This record gives sequence, structure tokens and C-alpha cells, in this order.
Amino acid sequence: MLLSHGGEPLRTAAPVARWTVEQVLALAPDDASRKAGSKLGSAGPWSGGGCDGSGAVWGQCKGSGSKPYVTVIDITGPAYKCSCPSRKFPCKHALGLLLVWASGESALPAGEVPDWAGEWLADRRRRSVEQAEKRAGTDGAPSAGPADPEAARRRAERRAERITGGAQELEERLADLLRGGLVAADQPGYGLWEETAARMVDAQAPGLAAQVRELGSIPSSGPGWPARLLEECALLHLLDSAWLGIDRLPEPLAATVRTRVGLTAPAEGPPVRDRWLVLAQYDTPDGKIVARRIWLYGRETGRTALLLSFGAAGRSPGLALPVGVTIDAEITPHPGSGRLRAELGRQFGVPSPTGTPPPGGTAAEAIGGYGDALREDPWLDAWPVTLRDVIPVPSGDGWHLVDAAGDAALPVAPAALSRPGLWKLVALSGGSPVTVFGECGHRGFEPFAAWSTGSDDDSGAGGGTGAGGGTEGEVGADFGDRAQAGGGTEAGTAAAAAAGTRGVAAAAARSDTGSGRAGAASGIVPLI
Repeated sequence: MLLSHGGEPLRTAAPVARWTVEQVLALAPDDASRKAGSKLGSAGPWSGGGCDGSGAVWGQCKGSGSKPYVTVIDITGPAYKCSCPSRKFPCKHALGLLLVWASGESALPAGEVPDWAGEWLADRRRRSVEQAEKRAGTDGAPSAGPADPEAARRRAERRAERITGGAQELEERLADLLRGGLVAADQPGYGLWEETAARMVDAQAPGLAAQVRELGSIPSSGPGWPARLLEECALLHLLDSAWLGIDRLPEPLAATVRTRVGLTAPAEGPPVRDRWLVLAQYDTPDGKIVARRIWLYGRETGRTALLLSFGAAGRSPGLALPVGVTIDAEITPHPGSGRLRAELGRQFGVPSPTGTPPPGGTAAEAIGGYGDALREDPWLDAWPVTLRDVIPVPSGDGWHLVDAAGDAALPVAPAALSRPGLWKLVALSGGSPVTVFGECGHRGFEPFAAWSTGSDDDSGAGGGTGAGGGTEGEVGADFGDRAQAGGGTEAGTAAAAAAGTRGVAAAAARSDTGSGRAGAASGIVPLI
């Protein structure tokens, strides 16, 4: 008999609430998998399939060989098992099976889980519970700690000494760069960045190495690069100085500095259980690995959390959650950086679809929230916020999100201007206010998900910017105050540049999408 997370028999009388096709496709590790999975998203190639009320979906897909590929999916993870040789998760067969399930095809009737699928499902869920209890400490056992605490302390001290040496060397190289002039950084064959990054890797400071590599891309970033390079050099100098004086910093800011230079800390503290709405999921290349970011919003706690997972070259990260579903789960936060990052722990029940966005705020509140967050983490590029009642409006070569009241606006970040998600947002709005979740930072606002006004069941504007307050030492407070003041000026400029009418956005939507209010009439619309 198939068991649930809690060890009790699961009912199989009715299937769980189905996801949308867009939620399924958002799980694809890349465009090629998305296209290949879509070709298998009909009942034709499938046989022996079904689903049950515990979140199990199974089927056999006809392939080029004599034997069909056997595919099993656990919606509660989600997790996937397929007999194909693909190294991608989910593979095209898992995506195709989910698409068949999402469309309500009769090829997957409700029924009892067959033995060939039930064995893997039961074992996976048992291991999932055991691992979650270990991470969250729910088994009541004290933390084991290192086998040899004294040896671990000596290793930590040696690494701290190497990082200190690397930070001092980096300070000297930054001083040489500024003394010689920034123009040298744009010359062909300028090898300071890669050499310096390699030195930081030798010093066991991967965070410093990553920031140095980012400096190397600035000279080719277009007009105005010297100012941007100077700004980033100043931030790197600030991080060096903070590490070299870390003993004088308050512990929350010191934890952030340790994280920024590359000293990872495990999740700690009691787990937080809530009904977490999956707001966004996207992958970014990080050297030879792929980093996956998943944003969650707690319905009861009002907390925003970030789940990070990584995949080696050629493999997608293991953790994947469909955008727009709500999971009843525990998370355990990491220290530092506003305590946004967390580890996903035990899940209870199966994910449920929802169309209700978090409570949001105005553009001005979003800028204030980012400014407050900078006091805890002066190196923060962006902060998660939800904007309520904003209208996407074209302005010059870009776009702005303008408050419906017309008193403030945020520019859309350059990275988002070339994505198809921007046109989804414009079409969804059609010149009317929408609710948008994304990241607000010094480059502007990156939209990740949106809801039309009709899908918002919450009342009141709410705070919703998720700002972390409080000054954390002179270094953080000084930089936070300056950045907040600069953000306010940018908002005023954006508001003036974005002055327009709803008709402008509606015309843009009709021109580029063929309908004034395209997209989903209700529920979340992923934009990335």
C-alpha cells in the first residue's frame, strides 16, 4: 500500500488539483526540453497511465526501441523517475506526461498505483521524510557537529587567514587600477581580472573571485562603463574593508560579509511552517554550474524566502517547483543577507493551485524597502517586492511600471526588456492596473510574475515590500542611506519619463500581441 509523508495510507479516490500547462513548461530545464516535452504532451504515445489522489502520475511512453519508457512522477516533490538515459530533470518524457495530466486527458484516469510505480514512490517519500527531519532537527537528536572540533577550528582559522591575505592583495590591485586610470581596463589583452579572480580562488574566497570576474565584463557593457566600473570597484573595496575589520561589525552584518566573501553557513534555527506560494523560478549560469532561484511567499507569516539549488554542467538543478502552486511546508533560514535564503524541509500534503497574489505596495514603498535592505547588506543587487496596481507604460527605449495613481514609477531593468515576459505583462495589463512580483534594485525592476486585477482576492494595499529595517553598523548604514537617496531621485526621474495614459499601454498590447487583454484572465502569469 502506498504511504503518505506521515506514514498513513493515502486515499486514491480522486486526483489532486491539476496544474496549468504553463506551470508544467516552467519546470523544463531548457528550451530544447520544453519543445521535446511538448511533442509528447498528447495521449498518442502514452499507455498504461494513470494518476491518484496522493499526487502520483505514471505512464509508459512509446519510444524508438521495443520497450516503452517507464515514467513515474510524484507531484508532492515534485520528483521524477524515467527509464530513459537522459541526464536532464525533468526529462522530456516527464514533461510530456505532466502535460497530458495537466490537460485532463482521459489517457490518465484515476486509479490504483501499479506495483512498478508504487515501489519507487513509497521509497522516495520515506527518504524525503527522513532527510527533511534531519535538516530541520525534527527527530529531536542533538547536532552531531564535527568529528574533531579542534581540527575544524584550526581549518577555519587557516582559511580565514588565506581570505585575509587575498583581501589585502585585492586592495593593492584595486589601488593600482585607480592609480593608473580606468582607461587601461578597456585595452585589448588586459588580463587583470582573470588573474586576480584566480588569486581569489587560491585564497579560498569564491565570493570575491565572482565579483572580480563581474568587473571584467563592465568595460564592454556600453557607454558609461567607466562610471559603472568605478561604482563596482568601490563596492568591492567596501567588502574588502568589511572583511578586514569584521571583528568590529555587528553579528548580523558580519554574517552577511562572511557569506559575500564565500564562507557558506548552514541553515539554522527552528523551521518555519507555512503555506508557501511559489512566485518565481529561474536559472542563471554561475561559472561551470547552474544556479536555480525559487521565490516563495508565506501566506500566514507574510515572509518572502529564496530557495537556492545548483546543478553541474549539463545537468539542471534537482529542486523544481511549479510557479503558482501553494505548498504546505517547513523552511529553515540561513543567517545573513536579510535571512531571505532558506532550505526547504518537510512538505505536508500535495501542492494546491492558487491565483491570489501577495499583498503589494507602491513603487515608492518598493524603493524604500530596497534602501532599508541595503543597510543589512550593502552589496545587495535587488530586493523582492510585490507592486500593486501598476501599469506598464513605454518610455523612450524602455518601459516603466507606473502606479495607477500616477505619483511614482519604476523603470524596467535592462535585462528584462528583451524577454518575452515583458510582452506577456503588457498584454495582461492592456492598460489596466496589475499586480507584479519581481526584484527591485539599482538597475530597475525585474518582473517575474503578474496577476490581473480580477485574480486578486486580497483586500487593501498592504505593506508587502518585505523590507528589512535597522542600521547594521556604520559601513552598512552609510552606504544604505546614500543608495536610498539615489533610489528616490531615480524614481522621480522615472515617474516624469513615464507620464502617459492607459491607452498607450493598451495600444502597445494590441499592436504586439493582437489582443488588448491577452493571457490568463485570472491566476499567476510567469514572466521569466
